[in-house]
Amino acid sequence: MKKLIVSPPARADLREIWDYIAGDSLNAADTLSETFYEKFELLRATPEAGRQRSDLKSSLRSFPVGRYVIFYRVSDGAIEIVRVLHGARDVDSLFG
Repeated sequence: MKKLIVSPPARADLREIWDYIAGDSLNAADTLSETFYEKFELLRATPEAGRQRSDLKSSLRSFPVGRYVIFYRVSDGAIEIVRVLHGARDVDSLFG
């Protein structure tokens, strides 16, 4: 299985999401965080599970998780989680 790398911007995204959700429910924030990491493991096992996002960047892929989207890259030895963003965000401006 490929190595998992969570980039600093993705770590910041995860923290921001957790903080926002925790404002209403610590349990919901923890559950969503666990779900993200379960999906990261799924992507390690099946890197092609997400759709190609060459419209944003040539090597980028995305995978939905509820209202959020995991953006990641696949290399020979690793899966790099690039960002984790709410689906309503303007991703074109973030990756453009």
